[in-house]
Amino acid sequence: MRRLDTRRVEVLRFAENLAVPFTNNQAERDLRMTKLQMKISGCWRTTEGAETFAALRSYVSTVRKNGAGVLDALTALLMAPPGYRPSATDHGT
Repeated sequence: MRRLDTRRVEVLRFAENLAVPFTNNQAERDLRMTKLQMKISGCWRTTEGAETFAALRSYVSTVRKNGAGVLDALTALLMAPPGYRPSATDHGT
């Protein structure tokens, strides 16, 4: 508790500066949907299905982090030629 008192300005920075996220745990937020999917389904039916889900979630997360529209990026990905592998900066815009 003493640590929070001594670092009050840093801990509450998000309340004064709206550009600062409430939490810096992006990795936890990225995994939340995967854990929810597992909770609903109970398990993954195939390894390929789990890998596809993870790749899609990773792509959507990257698109969001780059500030692009998810729907536009997914549409561009689906319209791309077979075998197309988007780069980290290619987000469908």
